[in-house]
Formats: sequence, structure tokens, C-alpha cells
Amino acid sequence: MQQIDSLVDSGIDLLIVAPNQVKTISSAIDRAYDKGIPVIVFERKTNSQKYTSFISADNYEMGRIMGEYIASRIHGKGRVMEIMGLKGSSPAIERHNGFADALKNYPDITVVATLQGDWTEESAVKAVKAYPGNLDHIDFVFGQNDRMAMGARRALQESHQPLYCGIDGLPGEDGGIRLVRDSILDASYIYPTHGDKIIELAINILEGKPYEKETLLQSALVTRDNAKVLLMQSEEMMRQAEYLDQLHSRADTYLKELAAQHVVNWMSMGVILLLVVTIVLFYMYHLRKVKLQQERVVSTLWNMEIEPAPVADETKEQTADSSADEKPTVVAESAFLARFREVVEARMEDSEVSVDDLAAEMNLSRVQLYRKIKTITGSSPVELLRTTRLKRAYQMLLTTDKSVSEVAYAVGFTAPSYFSKCFKEEYGMVPGDIRK
Repeated sequence: MQQIDSLVDSGIDLLIVAPNQVKTISSAIDRAYDKGIPVIVFERKTNSQKYTSFISADNYEMGRIMGEYIASRIHGKGRVMEIMGLKGSSPAIERHNGFADALKNYPDITVVATLQGDWTEESAVKAVKAYPGNLDHIDFVFGQNDRMAMGARRALQESHQPLYCGIDGLPGEDGGIRLVRDSILDASYIYPTHGDKIIELAINILEGKPYEKETLLQSALVTRDNAKVLLMQSEEMMRQAEYLDQLHSRADTYLKELAAQHVVNWMSMGVILLLVVTIVLFYMYHLRKVKLQQERVVSTLWNMEIEPAPVADETKEQTADSSADEKPTVVAESAFLARFREVVEARMEDSEVSVDDLAAEMNLSRVQLYRKIKTITGSSPVELLRTTRLKRAYQMLLTTDKSVSEVAYAVGFTAPSYFSKCFKEEYGMVPGDIRK
């Protein structure tokens, strides 16, 4: 009762309880139920009707079937002893009622004694030894569970051995199924527990789904005819359960490893992505830097005035210093670019002008012109031609009132749309924005 009250005070949502006896804890169950907590009574009833649902084996049916079985084994005639379970518990009462009702149909069967045990083997030993009557001619002993049946067997070893049967039918080493197989017990009855059904019932109640007020679980009689098969089946189920446990353990290990691998993969992808972004940004920075350097070189050389040719005396006075050696080259390149600029500006309005035409004006082949311009500026003749046209267009947009189309044609572009595209690539804005 203290345990139930403590659970209720802790704020549980549902109570599953197996009362030991009919009357002992009814008031505690009632208190839980009155507080709005659903109560599932499992296996054993109380004398209260304050419960949400009851689920159990059909103990009355078990007692009845065992009575019918005993009657068939002794051919409807003989002396029988019954050993009951814990006094006041609903399974003991219901199994006794079912057993007694079955034997009513067999007037030649006498129930010599109904002894009181408490579900333990020792309680049956004491009850049988304390019985004052004659036990020499008992044909069958019905223990309301297998342990009490074995207790009666121990107590009656010195007398004529009757047949024994019980209820529970457990599959373990000393369980009822093995005892029946080895002819120690004549029969048993598998007691269904079905913990999964109890949890399913609890979930249905909590989720507001339909459920039965009373649920009686069915089971089966164990005799020597089926004990071996049932034991094999039980052992196979246990083996499969162990195998499933191993699979679950392996699956858990695999999932943990997979989760760790996912973390590693995401971290690796993050590092790779960071490296890629860094490389791309560095490459773009490098390209921008190179482009700026090229633009500075082109702008510097393109805008330099041609210096007068140095006199002979100055040439003779030059030393082997590297900076002095480079000066004639720079001057020559400047002169070459100045000449090229003159040619370009002279043919700028000609939209049909080609690199071949520019090379011919410079008295060079197309290949020679390309190589020399590329070596000095890092740009091609076509790129320099376009840059020059765009610079002229920029100046015209600032200093004249000509339309964008007129400016485009004036600097050699054949289509204003293409002119606008090139202009935006060069200056980051369309021609119309210059005047704004």
C-alpha cells in the first residue's frame, strides 16, 4: 500500500498492479483510481471494482481443465487431493472453483483433502505432512502450481506414489514442461503472462484508443504427448531470442559506429569545403592581382610619351649595370606601343579593322604583332583595341552629348548591345550610368 501511494504521489500516468490477495491493497488501488489515474489489474483481482481494465490468465478455466484431465486419467473413479495456493488470492480461489465444478460431473471421484499452501514447494511439503488422514490410497494430486505439486511428491515419497499435476508449465531446467517430459509430473498447464499485451493495453488506455474492460488470456495443457515438442519449441524460441539480442547488440554497435562515421564525414566535408573555398578565393585574388598588374603595365606603357633617342655619347657612357641595360629595351617597347597606339587610334572608328590590318600598318606579320604585344603587355592586340575603344567611349560619354548608340558606332562597335556588354565588363556599369 505504501508503494502504491508513493507512486501515486510521484505523479504517475498509469498504474499496473498485481494484488497479492483480494483484500489487502484494495484501498490503495481505490485511492489511485479516485485521483483519475488509470489502473490495470494484472493476474489477480481485488474485491473492488475501481479499476480501468483487468488482464489475466483464465484461472477458472485452468482449474476446470485440470479437473477434466484428472478424471480422464483415473477413468472417472478414484481419490484426489488438492493443494491450494496463497489463501485469499484470486488465482487460488478461481482454480479451486473450476476444479471443483469439473469434478461435480464425476460422483465416483472423491476429493480426499483440500490443503492450504502459499505457492511454494515447502508450503506443500508441510501441508501434506501435517494432514492427519490416510494418504496411502490417493490416486492423483492436483497442486495449483508445479512447485506445490513437487512439494507434495516429496512429502509422499514413502507412501504409494500417485500421479501429480500442476500449473505454470515453465520451460526452464526445473520447469513444468521438462518435469512432464521426464514423467516426474503427469501434466501441467502453461500459464500465459504476455507482458507485451499488458504494455499494449496500457498504451491504448493512455492514447485514448479502444480497449477491453476484461481480457482473459488462453493457454494450453502440457502432457507427455506434447511436452517434448513444447520444450523443443520453447528452446528454439529462447535460442531465437538470444540470437535477436545478439543482432540488436550488433545493430547498436553498427549504428554507433555509423553515427561516429557521419560526424567524421561531415567534419571531413567541412574541411574539404573550407579548403576549396580558400583555394578558389586565393585563385581569384591571384587572377585579380595579375590583371591589375597587367592593367598597370599596359596603362603605363600605353600612356608614355616617346622619349627622344639618346645621343651617341650617352650610349657610350652606359655601364653594365642591369638597370642601365634595361633602359633601351623599355624605351624601345614604349616607342613600339606608341606606334601601335597611333595605328589603333587611326583605325578606331573602322568596325571592320582586323589584327592583320593592324599588323600590316606596323610592317609586321600577324604572328609577330601578337607575340610582341603579348610579351610587353600580357594582353592580345584585340584586347588592347577593345580597351582603347572603351576608354575613348568613356571620355565621349563624359564630354559629349552623343547617345550611347552614336558613341558605340563612333568607337568601332557594330552593335550598341555588344558595346554595352563590353562596357559593363570593363567598368562595372552600363554606359547610361556614366552620365548619371
